[in-house]
Amino acid sequence: MARPGGRSARVQQSVHDAVRELLEEAGRDGLTVPLIAARAGVTPSTIYRRWGDLQELLSDVAVERLRPESAPADLGSLRQDLDVYAEQFLEEMASASGRAYIRDALLGDAEGTNAGQCSAYAADQIETILRRAAERGEHVPEIEHVMDRVVAPIMYRILFRPDGLTAEYSHTLVSGALENTTA
Repeated sequence: MARPGGRSARVQQSVHDAVRELLEEAGRDGLTVPLIAARAGVTPSTIYRRWGDLQELLSDVAVERLRPESAPADLGSLRQDLDVYAEQFLEEMASASGRAYIRDALLGDAEGTNAGQCSAYAADQIETILRRAAERGEHVPEIEHVMDRVVAPIMYRILFRPDGLTAEYSHTLVSGALENTTA
C-alpha cells in the first residue's frame, strides 16, 4: 500500500508518533484525540477528518506497526525458513504489544481493510519464503496452504486460546503444513 506524500505523510507520521509516545507515557486509558492532536501539532479536527475516531486511529497505527520491517530469514531450506518465520511471528504477535496491536487493528476496522492488510503482510512474507525455496528447487506448497496451517492457527490461538504458545507449537504447525508436500 503506497504511503501518501507531502503534508499528508508528515501529518500521518506526526500523529502516529504522538500515539506511540503517549501510549508509552500514559497508557491507553488516558489517550484522547485532543491529547494526540496537541502532541502531533495538529488540530483535533484533522484527526477526526482523516481517521473518524480514536479507535480507527489506533487501528491505523496498529496496522503500520504490524508491517514487517524486513524480509524473512533465508537459511537455505524451506523447513528452516518456515520454522524461523513461524517462531518469530508467534513470539511477536503473542507479546503484550503484539496482542494490543492485533486488537486495535481489528476493533477499528469496520470495513475489514486493516485485517486484510495484516493478512497481506503475512502472505507476502510466506510468498517470499516459498519463492526462494522454489528457486532452490524445493517442492513448495501453495501460499494459502501455509497460511491456513501455520498463520491462521497461530492467530486463532493468540486471540482465543493463548496458553501453550511455544516455539515447539509453531514447529509442529510447520511440520503439518509440509507433510506430504515434499517430492
